[in-house]
Amino acid sequence: MTFSLRAALTAALLASVAVPASAEQVFNRIASFPVAANLPADKDKLSPSSAEIVTASEDGMTLIYTDSPLGAIGFVDITDPKAPKPLGALTFKGEPTSVASVGKKVLAAVNTGESKQKPTGMLAVVDIATKKVDLTCDLGGQPDSIAVSKDKTFAVIAIENERDEEVNDGALPQMPAGDLVIVSLKDGTADCASIKHVTLTGLAGIAPEDPEPEFVAINDNGEIALTMQENNEIVIIDGKTGQVTGHFSAGKADLEGIDNKTDGQLSFTGKASALREPDAVKWLDNNRLVVANEGDWKGGSRGFTIFDRTGKVLYESGASLERAVARLGHFPEKRARSKGIEVEGMEAATFNGQKYFFLLAERASVVAVYKDTGAEPQLMQILPSGISPEGAVAIPGRNLFVTANEVDLGKDGGARSHVMIYALEEGVASYPNLVSKDLDGNVLGWGALSGLVGDTQKDGILYAVSDSVYNMQPTIFTIDTTRKPAEITGVLRITRGGQPAQKLDIEGIALDGKGGFWLASEGDSAKLTGHGLYNVDAKGEIKAEIGLPADLLVGETRFGFEGVTTVGSGDDMVLWMAMQREWKDDPKGTVKLVSYKPNSKEWGAVRYPLEKAGAGWVGLSEITAHGDYVYIIERDNLIGDAAKLKKLYRVAIADLKPAKIGTDLPLVKKEEAHDFIPDLKASNGYVVDKLEGFTFDKSGKAFAVTDNDGVDDSSGETLFFPVDLKGTN
Repeated sequence: MTFSLRAALTAALLASVAVPASAEQVFNRIASFPVAANLPADKDKLSPSSAEIVTASEDGMTLIYTDSPLGAIGFVDITDPKAPKPLGALTFKGEPTSVASVGKKVLAAVNTGESKQKPTGMLAVVDIATKKVDLTCDLGGQPDSIAVSKDKTFAVIAIENERDEEVNDGALPQMPAGDLVIVSLKDGTADCASIKHVTLTGLAGIAPEDPEPEFVAINDNGEIALTMQENNEIVIIDGKTGQVTGHFSAGKADLEGIDNKTDGQLSFTGKASALREPDAVKWLDNNRLVVANEGDWKGGSRGFTIFDRTGKVLYESGASLERAVARLGHFPEKRARSKGIEVEGMEAATFNGQKYFFLLAERASVVAVYKDTGAEPQLMQILPSGISPEGAVAIPGRNLFVTANEVDLGKDGGARSHVMIYALEEGVASYPNLVSKDLDGNVLGWGALSGLVGDTQKDGILYAVSDSVYNMQPTIFTIDTTRKPAEITGVLRITRGGQPAQKLDIEGIALDGKGGFWLASEGDSAKLTGHGLYNVDAKGEIKAEIGLPADLLVGETRFGFEGVTTVGSGDDMVLWMAMQREWKDDPKGTVKLVSYKPNSKEWGAVRYPLEKAGAGWVGLSEITAHGDYVYIIERDNLIGDAAKLKKLYRVAIADLKPAKIGTDLPLVKKEEAHDFIPDLKASNGYVVDKLEGFTFDKSGKAFAVTDNDGVDDSSGETLFFPVDLKGTN
């Protein structure tokens, strides 16, 4: 497929994501369950926990997931899927790697090996109701994935015996070799005596003596599709006889229009040819199968491929999915050089007569929903997920879809691992809230939005800036809020002396009244970034650089300007900046609102009273003038259920009477204007910490945006939404 054709296809796919047909059913997230809620009572609540592979009971009322750090499988009651409830966890002497339900039981594959050189494992049959182990079978090696046949007569387990990446730089071969286990089932119970080992050596073109089975799936005829990821091979096996009936190399994919340089830039112009090295595999019917090309050793092609059973490529996604993900602000720049969005997990199911398949992009933390057309698949939606979706299960009988998201950052004050639940329903997609329009025939990458300002001349137009998460040239983005979802339609790159500006951490933006902008940069000496104000013209060229005065820098810390706004115009214009946190000279519980008059070059400040901090810290992240007030975002740095303060306050402009810095500063009065926590909960994910942008458009409509941290230790979700200030005079 040519680049131009692929670009056109991607644009068409994005259109289907952005504006689903009004009569089309869509998947929307309806609940999120933090798996730490299943930690045993004797465990520290910040103990690492992780949902990796997830399945559902036959009646669809209970979820069961693997939790490797805990050495357990966890249970979740989804009788009411909008209000999932913890049912506890069952621990093992080992590491559960995969689960599959059958009847009233759940089969758990458990790694019990002491080392990669001496792999062992067991299959545990667990009663879902009692959460007790009925029996165990010795698997003779380290298991990875497990699947149950459609007729429930047998289960298969991929015995990976995974390589040690610390040995010989992870190169193959590394013995012992992996194989495949087939075990008979009766009434949901495994017959350990029936276990058959299927030898897989001598098949692959790469390290044939060391097969590394990864993922298994079974079609309606009882045939098994098996990926051997590091070997870049796909094997077809008769589930009844255990005979290998076919195998083929997964081959390479040629990629165009990708970002494959980890350089802090979001530039989708690169090319590559990569081994697919598939992870998850699913049958679309008895002849076609689809693989997620994660890569693990030398490859990873950032997308997926549909093969027929002989290995013929029926469809190759190329870079189309990654480029669609980038338009949503979810591209993980720190993984650009490696495997990009890293498509790993997968599910396939038929809902209301229509077959869908779901691709989980581990590093972008999204799920792509495709409609299977029998030919070229149609990208329907891209769903937000928790950090690093690893496994998924569809429950078509209840119109539900579930993801397991493995990363747990609780020890570092970040988001916990979650199970997230989605429902297929009539309506419109609730995500994304913001997408980018292609410019000059290529993807416009974006993320980490940190400040907003409204255009005073054009209805519905806002401008946003991104902070220094990226090393890219500081950029001002134009947002058209009249489109659904809102769309980034233009960029203005910031220059200094005609060259890309460097060493700026832009956290605030305001109009200068002359067609340009005032920008506020938050300093960080560790990054050689200075605190300051910058005036740029309509072309993005910096025309004035204003450093902070010495009497203000006396109390300097890293947490400087987090917003800038203007009051008045012409020679009477005053800039007001919000300091994020207390500096060394601030009385505890107060921060400065700093003023600067460009005409007279006078500095001043007032003190702003902060709400009392709880477990974390409290600070400011935006300031914007509108009418008779300046509006200020005040928030804590907490996430999820721990988040308590995400509010908008206002201070009367008439009360902003700055005193000279270094003297006693007047303390202003504030009043609450809006509580953002209901807005942040509306997406049914976890409450994010970084609400960083707020402004009004020409008509007076208010908008807010969150900072997604450039998808770094973050789900990558950007929540952009209108703010209802009714009831505020």
